[in-house]
Amino acid sequence: MATKERSFVTRVREALPQLRPAERRLGEFVCDFPGELASYSAQELAMLAHVSKATVSRFIKRLGYDNYEEARRHARVEKQTGSRLFLASAADASGAQSVATHTAQAIANLEATFLMLADTQVNAIATAILDARKVWVVGFRASQPFAAYLQWQLTQVVENIVSIPGAGQTMGEHLVSLAADDVVIVFGLRRRIARMDQILDQVARSSAKLLYVTDEGENFLDRATWHIRCQTLAPGPLFSHVSVMAVCHLIASRCIELAATAGRKRLREIEAINDALEEL
Repeated sequence: MATKERSFVTRVREALPQLRPAERRLGEFVCDFPGELASYSAQELAMLAHVSKATVSRFIKRLGYDNYEEARRHARVEKQTGSRLFLASAADASGAQSVATHTAQAIANLEATFLMLADTQVNAIATAILDARKVWVVGFRASQPFAAYLQWQLTQVVENIVSIPGAGQTMGEHLVSLAADDVVIVFGLRRRIARMDQILDQVARSSAKLLYVTDEGENFLDRATWHIRCQTLAPGPLFSHVSVMAVCHLIASRCIELAATAGRKRLREIEAINDALEEL
């Protein structure tokens, strides 16, 4: 089995104890803001970290790279994994982002996401969910809360729906049951698990309809029936998931609308039982 290549940040952390004072200052800066190396030239990085360009060159050699460009390419590849460390910048750390800045970015994310959606697409998704033999909602890591939320909302009008995997469960226990008349909703937000492609392949082999919900960093998935890419840009080191929640709300609301009389009947019966149980 091939040895996994050490990440850029791992190389820096491992080298820190052996570095000279100026190099260590640069190393600590890069550990806090690795995205700066991915974005700037050696001269610009030296200015940001308050060291000389010669210090940057020596630092890069100590990490095992032949030159600065090789290190920067490695950092750029790692940035695509979605690590929050690569979202932070020295400029962001100099002061708090205003409420207005966060608001403007959230609105921009919503507009960019919904601009790519059409009523016909949302209606097709909702109709498929309502007509499915079973609906499976999949989410790992940061995606798991959104999968659980959408499953909870859709339960209002969809009887046979499950969020997977549950605690202690394996994916095989569920994927073995996929059928062509099912709908599988997969949330693939950063950071995606290493085996996401294999899971998507298994869904494709089942011939079930696939709704793939991701951030804007994921390329369009041809084998998905629908692929919704949510804009997640944000000031500071965290992704903004406002647009993801908005997409969940839109899908659940459209399902309730299209469920019509049958949906309203189920909602009434749910409320009647809740009243009888005094909502526990």
